[in-house]
Amino acid sequence: MLGYLRIKNLATIEEVELELSSGFTILTGETGAGKSIIIDAIKLLLGEKASPDLIRSGRSEASIEAVFRLENKEQLPPDIDLDSDHQLFLQRIISSQGLSKSYVNGVLVPLKKLKELGDRLIDIYGQNDHIFLLDLSNHLRFLDDWAGTTGLKNRVKQSAQQIRGLIREKSELENRQKERTQRLDFINFQIKEIEEAGLVPGEEEELLQERSILKNAEKIAGLVNSAIDLTYESEESLTTGLKKLETIATELAAFFPELNSSGSQLDDFGIFLKELANSLIELREKYAASPGRLEEIEDRLSQLDRLKRKYGSSLAEILNHLEEIKNEKAILERSEEKQTELEEAIQRAFTDYCRLTQELSELRRSQAKTFEQLLVKELGQLAMSRARFKAEFKTFPPDLQDLSTIRETGSEEVEFLLSPNPGEDLKPLRRIASGGELSRIMLAFKVLGQASELEKTLIFDEIDSGIGGKTADFLARKLKQLARSHQVVCITHLPQIASAAHHHYLIEKKTEKDRTYTLVKKLKDKDRPEEIARLISGSRLTEASLQIARELLEQNLSDR
Repeated sequence: MLGYLRIKNLATIEEVELELSSGFTILTGETGAGKSIIIDAIKLLLGEKASPDLIRSGRSEASIEAVFRLENKEQLPPDIDLDSDHQLFLQRIISSQGLSKSYVNGVLVPLKKLKELGDRLIDIYGQNDHIFLLDLSNHLRFLDDWAGTTGLKNRVKQSAQQIRGLIREKSELENRQKERTQRLDFINFQIKEIEEAGLVPGEEEELLQERSILKNAEKIAGLVNSAIDLTYESEESLTTGLKKLETIATELAAFFPELNSSGSQLDDFGIFLKELANSLIELREKYAASPGRLEEIEDRLSQLDRLKRKYGSSLAEILNHLEEIKNEKAILERSEEKQTELEEAIQRAFTDYCRLTQELSELRRSQAKTFEQLLVKELGQLAMSRARFKAEFKTFPPDLQDLSTIRETGSEEVEFLLSPNPGEDLKPLRRIASGGELSRIMLAFKVLGQASELEKTLIFDEIDSGIGGKTADFLARKLKQLARSHQVVCITHLPQIASAAHHHYLIEKKTEKDRTYTLVKKLKDKDRPEEIARLISGSRLTEASLQIARELLEQNLSDR
């Protein structure tokens, strides 16, 4: 529960402190005194967007602090701890520059952390909160929240999104059919042109080398012939001279034995000269003047240049491009197969969606019956004892030919129907004109919705607007009953509700030295009759109104 609230420099509030207790707390005061500023401060503390305009004139910042006292931390995020006294401290500071700082237990945190905590700690209901009953989409959402269908509903949503995604992919594939055919024709042309060229890695380098040789064939032939003459063919060739040298070395060896080894060395050299001569002769024969071969090389190099201009700067890049377009061709040729696969996947997903929506529908309808019974019981305690209530379902059978029936919320809508009086037909809530009836229904909804959230603080901001008489009595009774399991804080202008509260705070506005101040004062039991009498008769207090106020308080205080 909310145990302590301190507001500083917010609008007309310079500084106020509220020590709050469990049970039913009421805030009253003249219109414009600043009651709503207190509610606004709590909203700011719990993460609502702040404006520098909210800061009190002449001040550089506003601050809101609160202490919550909780029996356990189950309703808190795992990363938030309570202190040894089971307390949680929240603070928000808003600067005139439009910046704000948020603190949890004295530690600076992102604003979203306050929002997360706010959803777990406090619910605030305003005087127009029942408007949500007039929006049909809220009916299904409320029933789902109450029935606990969140997990199954999320699976239905994911299934619907999967179906739409698969259908979108199939449609895109079909739309690209013409483009696919044109692309395949272009790819096939490229593949044919490259493959018919019969490219070989390293071929271009070899051709360039051979072309260089053929272009210099005459010079090379002269050098080769000279080398052959010198090595083998002329009378003064190295081969002839070597034979003479071998004969001389043999004769000298007879006199100098150490020269015997030179004979084998000369033999090796002779073999080398012979191999060199053969290689030179092969070169001469291989590269004999051949104009036809040079023309072939030029044509081939021109063909390679054309391919490089189209598909890559080198043969390696062209061959890599060939592999890429072959892979793309394989993918494109699989499109018909892919389309079949998508159709099968859509059908499987649709079957799964139908199963999930059926499960969700059965769960909703089962829980709706319990919800109807409980709500009628709550309405009975709010002076609508003979009211009838029904959650009417409208089904939209899923159909793959109509994507509007593949709904993320399931295959149905829910509308709440009410017959407030005997003999009247059940009618949609949106056709009920009475604001008092809507307020009571809204309160009954909130009571049912809060059953499992016992430590939440419930704040009602003038939800009694537009009602009075017996309805106000029943509303006061229900709020007091609700306060047995929750901390309830209520802003009201009705004496019936004000007199039912356990704790009463008076909000006043005063002006001193051209400055307006909002003050908060906790009323003792002896001081409450005058304020409740003001609610009865306005600013002109009468003994009659005071007596009524005393009687209301006496009756309610005896029920504490």
